[in-house]
Formats: sequence, C-alpha cells, structure tokens
Amino acid sequence: MRPATQRLAPADEANLVLDHAGQVNVFLVAALLAPGGFLAPDGTPDITALRAVLRERIGESPALRKSAVQAGRRHHWIETMPDAEHHIRLVEPVDGLTGLEDRCAELMGRPLAGDRPMWEILVVPGAAAGGLCIVLRIHHAVADGMTAAVIVQRLFDPGEPGEGPPNEQPAPGPAEDPRTPPKSDPRRTLRRLRTGLHRIVKTLSGNGVGRTVLLGERSAHHGVAFLRTDIEALEAAVRPRGATVNDALLAASAAGFRSALLAAGEPVPAWLPVSEPVALRRRGTAGNQVGVMLVRLPLGEPRPDERLRLIAEQTRAEKPRARDQGTLEFMRGPAGARIMDHLAGRQHLVGGFITNVPGSKGTFRLAGAPVTALWPVAVLAGNVRLGVAAVSYAGDLCCGIHFDASNVPGDAFARAMGEELARLAKSADS
Repeated sequence: MRPATQRLAPADEANLVLDHAGQVNVFLVAALLAPGGFLAPDGTPDITALRAVLRERIGESPALRKSAVQAGRRHHWIETMPDAEHHIRLVEPVDGLTGLEDRCAELMGRPLAGDRPMWEILVVPGAAAGGLCIVLRIHHAVADGMTAAVIVQRLFDPGEPGEGPPNEQPAPGPAEDPRTPPKSDPRRTLRRLRTGLHRIVKTLSGNGVGRTVLLGERSAHHGVAFLRTDIEALEAAVRPRGATVNDALLAASAAGFRSALLAAGEPVPAWLPVSEPVALRRRGTAGNQVGVMLVRLPLGEPRPDERLRLIAEQTRAEKPRARDQGTLEFMRGPAGARIMDHLAGRQHLVGGFITNVPGSKGTFRLAGAPVTALWPVAVLAGNVRLGVAAVSYAGDLCCGIHFDASNVPGDAFARAMGEELARLAKSADS
C-alpha cells in the first residue's frame, strides 16, 4: 500500500526553490543543556534514552514525519517515519561557546539530505562546562519561524512553564478557518492590488542601498555570534517611549550595522533598509505563513533614543500593512520564487535581514535535562551578507548573528549590538 501524499503548499514549494548551491535554506536552533535526565552529571549523554523520548514525540509531530518527493514539476509530502539513528546523532565536541558558534556557522553552509524528512538533531558535547548543546536544523520548506517554534516546544518535556512572552504576539486573533474566508471588501481588494503591484516593482527595481560590503556574492566562510539580554528590563525601558522589544532589537541592529560599516572603512549612510518577517494568521496547511515589512534603520542618527523613536514610528504603521498584504508576492509559489531568486543575487533593496520570533518566559527540559539557553540562526539569502535572528526564552532576548565572515566584520557588529542592547536595558533604571 502506497503512503498518503499531500501536495506542498505554494509558499512551501517556493522555499524549496531557494535551496541550492551557495544558499542552504535551513535554519537552526542551538540549545544549551545542563545535567539531568539523559545527560549524566559529568556531561555524558545517553543517546539511546534521548532517541527513545524524541521518537515518541516525533511520532506525534506530522511536520517531522514527511519527505518532499517530486511529482512532475511540483513536490508532494509523503509520510516517512524518520530513522532516529540518522536524524538524532552525537557529533564531535566543540571548545566552549566560541566553538559552538563556529560549529553552527559551519552547519549553516551544509545542506540537509533531500531524500529524508528535512531536519536533524545534533548532540554537541563541550559547549558548556558539565553540559552540552542540542542543535536542531530544519528546512524552511517545512516551517517558518512561528511554525518552527511550535515544533521545538513540542519536542521539549510536557508540563514545563510556558508563559506567553512580553515580546511581540505572533498574529492578531485566533487562526481562521480556511473554509470560511472573510467577506469580500472591494476597497480592501483594490488597496491590496495597488500595494502588491508597488511591492513587485520595488522588488524588481529597488535601489535603496548603495555599493557596500553588506551586499555581494557570499563566500563559503560563515560566521555566527550569540547574544543575550534581559528582556523584561528591555521592555521596561522602551515601552514608556512607545516602543516594543522588537523596536529595541532593530535599534540595536542599527548600532551593529553602523559599527560594521565603520570597521570596514565604509561611509555610513543616513538610512539602511532591512527586511523583517511578520507573522500572519494561520490558515490552511502551509508551514510558511509570513508577510514582510521593510524598515529603514536610521544609521546616520547619532542619538540612540531618537533612533528608537524613528524605528517605532515606522513599525507601528508598517506591521499592520504587512499583515494585511500577506505573503510577499514572489513567495506565493515556485514560479515567483525562481524570479526572485534570480534577481536577489544583485538586489539593492535591503542591506540585511532581521527576524524575531516570540518564545517562552518559562524554562524547558529535554528528556529530563534543563535547557539553560537557546539561540536561533536564520538563513542568508540572495546577496545579503548579514542577518539577525532573535527569540525570547527564560527571560532573555536571545540573538543569533549570521554573517559572511570573509567579507563582513561580524565581530564588530555583534559587539556594538550587544552594547546597545545593554544600554537600552540599563536605561530602565535611570
């Protein structure tokens, strides 16, 4: 009897198009674990015990039990129970957190096998004294950031605290039944058509970014840096100014971009446009349901508080528009994705990617081992050479900076971004 198949949703199929030589469309979550459960007090893991726990949870997670198989010009998901020994593996140890960053950087250039479910969990010893790291890699065709956050949480032990974060909410209101679409509004339809046409033209011809080290053909040498800051202190500092934690993330990223350009010996532009995903209402079966907003980071503004104000002013207007417009027009199917992928190699519309996914204020355990820290690392696409991913976990905003280490001074970016996040969080006490 042949296993059941389901055609990939167009947005998920589009993400298969974006995976090719020089561009691995896989994102990563790195979690530090302390001894407990499957992890002995001396940091020795019991891989058999971990696989036994995760095998049961994978059996309850359809997203992790499917492979993409080609059927004509398109792909179908086919039910495939993963081989735990392949998908959950013990790998070579690293030397502390710096070694973990280097390992994650190397993994961001390594494609996943296409003939299996498109994910893996790597057990990495040595990342922390007495503990280790679990690295989950998952293909973007399987999940966007919000869907991946749900998958990750389902892999953790049940019964742990999982309060909602003080971060951004994933989308306004509950998911809507795809069989009962909202009533048609001709004015809204016309507005969305005009906006869509404008976004297509802008994607095709946008030139808001001049020649810069931030854009260009990427080398095979990836770099990753991890940051953490107290999210409650950050929110307490920026909320009275009419800003959100996400605005603070963008402001700190602006400080990072400014520092990276100075370190590269380049002039600092007044503004740097960046792209940020915006979560949409969950509809249908697609694993990717995100819109996109463009935010112009005021790099030329020397006053940090004014940078924050200018960014908050933009996001208050742009985020609702992005949600109303829905998925980026070129990512609504594979044909558009092929066009965008071709154009992206020379685009000058944006100079970087920023993504921020709500997480949990509570802490988790994995097969009995406490998760003490967690960082995301996002994909670099097109000709963009630096991006930032963030998630809230256990009271911290956890950031992963992914950059082309041969062309971009990522260390300067990370240092300036960390200092700006710390300054913003401290200002709550002043």
